[in-house]
Amino acid sequence: MLLKYLFIITLIILFVPPVRRFVFYLLVGRKLVKQQEEQGNKRNKTREGEIRVDKRPENMGNSSHKGGEYVDYEEVK
Repeated sequence: MLLKYLFIITLIILFVPPVRRFVFYLLVGRKLVKQQEEQGNKRNKTREGEIRVDKRPENMGNSSHKGGEYVDYEEVK
């Protein structure tokens, strides 16, 4: 008797998409929704079109690095 009910429930879950979506939401969906909301909150701290400029650290100007190596190139025709 119990096996019969389990079989019917399994068939309903497998072949009825709305039930499948609901079961998926119960099992996994809540965590996904919370994570997406958190990510959206992090991204929305800056307004759309706003430009953010990071300042260079002070010690970068005092670096002894003057540039890279020069590399010869050949023009390809």
